[in-house]
Amino acid sequence: MTQLRAVRGMNDMLPADAALWNHFEAVVRDWLKGYGYQELRTPILEHTGLFKRAIGEVTDIVEKEMYTFEDSLNGEILTLRPEGTASCVRAAIEHNLLFDGAKRLWYMGPMFRHERPQKGRYRQFHQVGVEALGYAGPDLDVEHLLMGARLWKRLGLAEFVQLEINSLGGAESRARHRQRLIEYFEAHEGELDEDARRRLYTNPLRILDTKNPAMEALVAAAPRLMDELDAEALAHFETVRQGLEDAGIPYRVNPRLVRGLDYYNYTVYEWVTERLGAQGTVCAGGRYDGLVGQLGGKATPACGFAMGVERLLALMAEAGGAPPQEPLDAYVVNVGAGVARFALQAAEALRDAGLRVALHCGGGSFKSQMKKADASGARYAVILGEDEARAGELGVKPMRMEGEQQRLALSAAAALMKKD
Repeated sequence: MTQLRAVRGMNDMLPADAALWNHFEAVVRDWLKGYGYQELRTPILEHTGLFKRAIGEVTDIVEKEMYTFEDSLNGEILTLRPEGTASCVRAAIEHNLLFDGAKRLWYMGPMFRHERPQKGRYRQFHQVGVEALGYAGPDLDVEHLLMGARLWKRLGLAEFVQLEINSLGGAESRARHRQRLIEYFEAHEGELDEDARRRLYTNPLRILDTKNPAMEALVAAAPRLMDELDAEALAHFETVRQGLEDAGIPYRVNPRLVRGLDYYNYTVYEWVTERLGAQGTVCAGGRYDGLVGQLGGKATPACGFAMGVERLLALMAEAGGAPPQEPLDAYVVNVGAGVARFALQAAEALRDAGLRVALHCGGGSFKSQMKKADASGARYAVILGEDEARAGELGVKPMRMEGEQQRLALSAAAALMKKD
């Protein structure tokens, strides 16, 4: 019989990995509370039109990477979400979340893209997303960048990541830049690859995001959007830069940074690392003032960012991983006729007292159970036999320190284990 395996590029999280995931999630939740963000959860399935309208039809995500299918029950065309911003904005519009003013929202969960799996790039991956809806000024852009810098410090990653920023300006700036790009790439059409030729008249900005090394020099010499920015966009960008400098956060202006989604305007940025090879972007985002209106809501300024959990966990592992897990307080060993019932009650009572307790199940000799108690890492073995069960007492043996085994009432045993 053929062995069943997980779908390629969709990975299991094993118990050995759980400590790092749990540490990351705990830090992230506490970090977001510190900035007043509220959690939002959306379905992993959305109508395909949401992503076409939000991300842009002439993008790698929509053209090549989405998991899209027809619902056999009603014929709807559905897609596993490839990113979270579109779903967040859809939910905000659908449930009228902005009726009483701006909102700071966040989410965490799996995303799906049909890509060639490699280290740091998976078909099911996880993101933490932060979205601020209803904030127009560059101060919110700066806050998001300060948030990122604070999180890297808390995760022990500050030395591993660097910030790159750019401005895409407003619609008029991008229109002028678009025409100059078309003229430039038309003059070098023989050097364009197939993707670039296909996008030349539909979305020439995406050509700047090419991953083809053969086009690197051509793209480097292309007209820069920065040269087309109007006074308002330049002032917005200068305020963002000043905020970073005031906070002492180093950054690099990257005029070729455009992001792979069409909804961005004004500030865009990426936090990048050299420690993960080709998959060097661990967090990215920017401003998307037109998206709420584009998806049917009232025109609303917005900005946000998302981080790749698996990539950050890989960096965290390199930096030293998660703090060691707190060990079990007790492993309950039980041998003898009728002792299992008492052991179950005793384990529950110890948990009621606030202790972390593993109860041995499945029988076995005293020797084999004590081996399991030792392997569990528990600080104490609670040893229950027929005598202990009759007396309603617990045998308590230290496993990680000097000391003799004692026979104690349950309350005294719990107090002893909590004291150490």
